[in-house]
Amino acid sequence: MKFYAFILILCFQSFAMAQDNNEKPPVFDSCKEEPVANMQKCFDTKVFNLLFENFKVPEHISEAAYKGEVVILFEVDKEGGFRTMYVDAIYPELKSEAIRVIEEFPKVEPATYNSNATYKQYSITLKIPLEDQTAITEDLALQNEKQTGQELNALELAAKNELDNVKANHKKYDNSEYSSQLNIPFSHESYSQFDRATNLIGTNSHTASKPFIYDDVSTYHDFNAENEALRKETQSWVGKKLWNEHLVQLQGKDYWFTVDPIFDLQIGKDTDADFSYTYNNTRGVFIQGGLGKKFNFSASIYESQGRFAQYFNDYAESIKPSNGPALIPGRGIAKSFKEDAYDYPVAEAYLSYTPSKFINVQFGHGKNFIGDGYRSLFQSDVASSYPYLKLNTKFWKIKYTNTYTWLKDVRAEVTEDGAFLTKYIANHYLSWNVNKRLNIGLFESVIWANTNDRGFDINYLNPIIFYRAIEFETGQDAGNAIVGASGKYKINDNVNVYSQFVLDEFSLNDAKGGEGSWKNKFGIQLGAKYYNAFKVKDLMLQAEYNAVRPYTYSHNTITLNYAHNNQPMAHLWGANFREVVLIGRYKYKRWLGEAKLIAGVRGFDVNNGVDNFNYGGDIFESEVDRPFDSGVEIGQGIRNNTINASVQGGYLINPASNLKVFANISYRNFNPEAESMTVLNNSTVWFNFGIRTDLFNWYFDL
Repeated sequence: MKFYAFILILCFQSFAMAQDNNEKPPVFDSCKEEPVANMQKCFDTKVFNLLFENFKVPEHISEAAYKGEVVILFEVDKEGGFRTMYVDAIYPELKSEAIRVIEEFPKVEPATYNSNATYKQYSITLKIPLEDQTAITEDLALQNEKQTGQELNALELAAKNELDNVKANHKKYDNSEYSSQLNIPFSHESYSQFDRATNLIGTNSHTASKPFIYDDVSTYHDFNAENEALRKETQSWVGKKLWNEHLVQLQGKDYWFTVDPIFDLQIGKDTDADFSYTYNNTRGVFIQGGLGKKFNFSASIYESQGRFAQYFNDYAESIKPSNGPALIPGRGIAKSFKEDAYDYPVAEAYLSYTPSKFINVQFGHGKNFIGDGYRSLFQSDVASSYPYLKLNTKFWKIKYTNTYTWLKDVRAEVTEDGAFLTKYIANHYLSWNVNKRLNIGLFESVIWANTNDRGFDINYLNPIIFYRAIEFETGQDAGNAIVGASGKYKINDNVNVYSQFVLDEFSLNDAKGGEGSWKNKFGIQLGAKYYNAFKVKDLMLQAEYNAVRPYTYSHNTITLNYAHNNQPMAHLWGANFREVVLIGRYKYKRWLGEAKLIAGVRGFDVNNGVDNFNYGGDIFESEVDRPFDSGVEIGQGIRNNTINASVQGGYLINPASNLKVFANISYRNFNPEAESMTVLNNSTVWFNFGIRTDLFNWYFDL
């Protein structure tokens, strides 16, 4: 009875009565039998009834005996759908509730003008508490005419409400990146957290081509659940931004974006250095977002200064470009900062578009990785960033990745008129899930330079062509082709083994001769991962063996090496080496731990003025200058035993931005059988700690 009495008390007046017989208001199904003259009143009554029946005043507001108003501006579009334009209320919960109720209204027959469907915009004021009140809806077009004395046409009215419409479209951010076409920032530590989920027996996942896209991995790993499990209870804005959320996170009906600061602030001590301390000072900004469900974008900009362990500084200077003091491995060309440090700005960005469920296209400036291991013999992320175009095509049991890259050779001997040499790499990787346990991959790549103003050779643009055949067709010296194969076998849900085999050149007759021909240029990787090791949840153990014979990745034309910015595009040691990698990673809530041991044998050139031969470790040298054609073996030249070991612990401050505090201790022993100007005996312990936004891999195990 109270409800009916309440309805009788209401004066549900509307200024939206038709101005002439050519206009008709929106019509609910229950109002279709009403005379035209009563349709507006029926619409008004139905709108209020739906609001009254479904609007829930939050308990804490009712308990506070709050009395006030909720002003709602809403639109009925040309399809008869309801959309909230703007809500004004003192409590955010009342705004959210009004938006929820309006958006749940059923579709109606749209308003018409001259028999053509049109939109109508209304306002309504609700008094809180919902009792003994008079509610009035007003046609916004007539409301504006009343205020200004001038009637607006539909376009003018829409223009005047445009900003209100944008604001009304805002809604609570719902972690949209977790279902987007964005790349998951690739760091080995971060990827290990969902590595097991993507490698369960029976999954149709393809784990070699990295970075992964959130939308692909979300099939196997619940990012929202993980985020919720790590959430810290805090009510303050500062607390939320520090522990749980992006600094800026904004979402509307068909768009979203986030903004986060980037930090990599470190300080440390190198026991072998002649300076007092090491440091890194990186500040930047990380932006990501989406427009609709198919288009996403990301950009990260870094401004950095640093001074590193002595061996790392020496290496950075040994690969310096023709016009700079150093090239920071994995980051980019540096300039001098103060007396003994470097300034190295970095910018990375990409666009990601998925026109259909089968294909994703990316164009950007960044890095890519192909493989299941810590290292890759196909394509790694040890070099600095480069422009690329990438196509990922997935269907049935197949994933096919095509990557086209624009690279630079910055050595003085190939620089012309101060301009760096441009070269290109086109590669493709075919991943096939043979059955529930076995995956096989095929890889092929070609490198060519911009000789004779050749530019990006359209011969290599075809994604399904065999590059080796094209290499001979365009001239054998016109390109350097590399092929390979990979495999992965899931022994059980917690153990899998993986491998890679890369072939740069091969002579069957020489291989049969067993004399160690220089032409047998290949590399091999064997590895295994053990998840939840020894029944300890989130403990991952990994063992890996890599070996690459001398002269692999090099070419008789020195510009056609498999490298960019004086850094290898595959293994960071180049060629002429073998190594064993042992890694353990553990995660407990927000706590992180990692232990790593890398032991290897490498071969270096002598370069003493008498023996200037290329022994096959330096991929930038011409393979023509070799000392002999047979008896070639790993470690030839100056044989060096290398050990890299490190232990790191950290705490995840903010899962949304992947901001961490950490402390690290590393040991490096570089022990050549003989020393030269460029190969020196070195043993160092490097301590450092800091705070870092973990968005990429940075390799210090040179």
